[in-house]
Amino acid sequence: MQMNVGGTDKVVRILVGLVLLSLLFLLKGNARWFGLLGLVPLVTAFAGFCPLYTLVGVNTCPKK
Repeated sequence: MQMNVGGTDKVVRILVGLVLLSLLFLLKGNARWFGLLGLVPLVTAFAGFCPLYTLVGVNTCPKK
């Protein structure tokens, strides 16, 4: 598994993930469970690998 998520991309993913996870605490009812989608950008940021980037052919990581 080759890293394909760069530094700026990681920061954006972490911020988006945290915002989505906050929906668990801000929304009421069943709509709050959409906040669990925040786990996806967090996991891809910390792993440094995005499977969707592989399919599309995108690489934001400066390492070769």
